[in-house]
Amino acid sequence: MPQPLPETITSLRDFYAFEQHVATARANRGLPMIAEWYEIPVFYFSNHQAIYHHEDIVPQPAYTQQLDYELEIAFVIGKAGINIPAAEAMDYIAGYTIMNDWSARDVQRHEMRVGLGPAKGKDFGTSLGPQLITPAEIEDRRIGTGAETRYDLAMVARINGQELSRGNTKDITFTFAQMIERASADVMLLPGDVFGSGTVGSGCLLELGGEQSALGRWLQPGDVVELEIERLGVLRNTVGKPRSI
Repeated sequence: MPQPLPETITSLRDFYAFEQHVATARANRGLPMIAEWYEIPVFYFSNHQAIYHHEDIVPQPAYTQQLDYELEIAFVIGKAGINIPAAEAMDYIAGYTIMNDWSARDVQRHEMRVGLGPAKGKDFGTSLGPQLITPAEIEDRRIGTGAETRYDLAMVARINGQELSRGNTKDITFTFAQMIERASADVMLLPGDVFGSGTVGSGCLLELGGEQSALGRWLQPGDVVELEIERLGVLRNTVGKPRSI
């Protein structure tokens, strides 16, 4: 049966694991792919104290004019471990959920030019939900075994009912097991740690062209963002007005 998300999230890592997203987003900035991306699954730490849930209103940061969504699958670590080999890593996953890695693209672009980040481009909010689905509940959609485990699950994003993004979890380049092996190298993973997959191909306005996307603009207050992953449900949030200072 589906489970609620853990009350306490101990950390939040977000990976960069879908090649289509990485290549397209870089091409839109006039940049080629880099060989290093194919060598290791990379991630950054986001703010595990700024978590939103299904149906929450997510305030637009006052400092951005380019608010974006990111369609991702996430998983939660279920038991502690360190130096976990990829062949054993799937045993550490408690379940899967949907993740929206909200992004302030103008701020992210500015700070990344410095060579460090993202920080304020990301740390204001991440949505997770609506529930946690155990590995057993999607076993029939599994492709591969052990370190090569992937799942065949359709992924869709809609803004105000308009479909903008469509992908599939099976297209991920680096597997969940490889993510766990990388993150646990000389570091203890704890129950409640959350790992995001990174954006699926076509899964954000940045990749779709921003103002040139089918939406024709970036997100704004009042927009209803729905992220759906087959078997995992629908994660729905409304963009709110910036907080008053």
